[in-house]
Amino acid sequence: MSSTKPIGILDSGFGGLTVVGEVLRQLPQENILYVGDKARCPYGSRPPEEVKKFLFEIMDFLVDQGVKMIIIACNTATAAGLEEARHRYSVPVVGVIVPGSRAAISTTKTGRIGVIGTENTINSDAYRRELHRINPRLFVTNRACKPFVQLVESDLTETDEAREIVEEYLSSIREHHIDTLILGCTHYPLLAPVIASVMGEQVELINSAEETAREASTVLSVKHQLNENNLAPHHQFFTTGDPENFRKIGGRWLHMDIDVTRIELK
Repeated sequence: MSSTKPIGILDSGFGGLTVVGEVLRQLPQENILYVGDKARCPYGSRPPEEVKKFLFEIMDFLVDQGVKMIIIACNTATAAGLEEARHRYSVPVVGVIVPGSRAAISTTKTGRIGVIGTENTINSDAYRRELHRINPRLFVTNRACKPFVQLVESDLTETDEAREIVEEYLSSIREHHIDTLILGCTHYPLLAPVIASVMGEQVELINSAEETAREASTVLSVKHQLNENNLAPHHQFFTTGDPENFRKIGGRWLHMDIDVTRIELK
């Protein structure tokens, strides 16, 4: 038994495309339906209840489109509403915090891990709790990096401004001599070259996208819902913002031409 229904993936903007890229690589036969809520991006400093409201509006849309699974490819939204979403919807729901934590634990050799994310993600303490649930002896340090999302959404990742801001925000993390850094926002892998340069080669960066795609594959396999159809997959992209801007920047990051449709969410 298999399913040709699409996998729904959502984010506040472009960041979730890092997860889309991994799903395309690991599950190349799957159809994807992506929503980037650009009109209300960023989520990182909004009240958690407001983020949860936005999250459920997007998930309602995805379920109406007939998806077989939803990946919340946004750390802020995962921290705000993952557990409630799993009770609210009948389709499997995968977040990014647990997969990212597992990847960090398997990577660190010194047991010293850093986490960077939006204000809401860091304030939720979700990564520290998950890391310590698995291994309470780990040293974990956090840092909210508020401007990073806007650097990505403004397509400024390769500028001197980006380098200066990344150096400023990571200076306190460097003092703790970590060997593993979790990029606790799906936008941050798009800043990875700058972050890696600032942190140095002794620090491994954890992009939760790879582990999240692997978890999605496992869940679909267990439920016998992998797409075993050999026809060319069909991907759909939706945004609440400017579709032409999303097509241009999103297509460049995914290395493919994409059609983008604007939607209104309620």
